[in-house]
Amino acid sequence: MLRGADHRATIPFGIASFRLAGFMLWPFGRTTVVRDDAGAPSCVGNVIWLVFAGWWLALGHIVTSIPLFLSIIGIPFGWANLKMVPISLTPLGRDIVSTDQGFGAR
Repeated sequence: MLRGADHRATIPFGIASFRLAGFMLWPFGRTTVVRDDAGAPSCVGNVIWLVFAGWWLALGHIVTSIPLFLSIIGIPFGWANLKMVPISLTPLGRDIVSTDQGFGAR
């Protein structure tokens, strides 16, 4: 059985995981920005995330984007996979915001 102090350290990583899941569900028309109030705890958490989970996630997004680019229908999803690489490497201290542009706008 976990006590209160034992599971509180995992909450930021859980929140980051749900942020990643929501962004992956619908990445079109949204982007990530670094929060101004992100400080040293976010930096330390990002290093821990990068070592244990981030590089695997980023590598997976890069590898799965390659076959998506081979078909015309998959090109937008390949770009969406490549948009996931930076946030999967360092998700703490970032927010997902609307770009106020329609799908496919530049």
